[in-house]
Amino acid sequence: MDTITQYRQYIQNLLIERASLAWDQRIQAQTIFDAERDHYQLIYVGWRASKRVYGVVLHLDIIDGKIWIQQDGTEIGIANQLVELGVPKENIVLAFDPPNLRKYTDFAVG
Repeated sequence: MDTITQYRQYIQNLLIERASLAWDQRIQAQTIFDAERDHYQLIYVGWRASKRVYGVVLHLDIIDGKIWIQQDGTEIGIANQLVELGVPKENIVLAFDPPNLRKYTDFAVG
């Protein structure tokens, strides 16, 4: 299996796993996979009383062979989970960090 295919599988598995941890039956955890364009998201959708709940929890893209983490609203940090699965840090971009600050992390700058 080539690297990009493996990355797609890792991302999809992690998002499915995270979606199964939804804490409130009124909130749907929806996974969105666009494997053709390499965009992957986990969103929460629903209502709590009269308050609308909607938001992107995780958003990852694969760009030029690297995993770009656009949004990470988790406590564990999906970058750490990817590293545990064997993804080299130099193939993970913390895109939610400003480009000029990425050089201070152990991850790719872009």
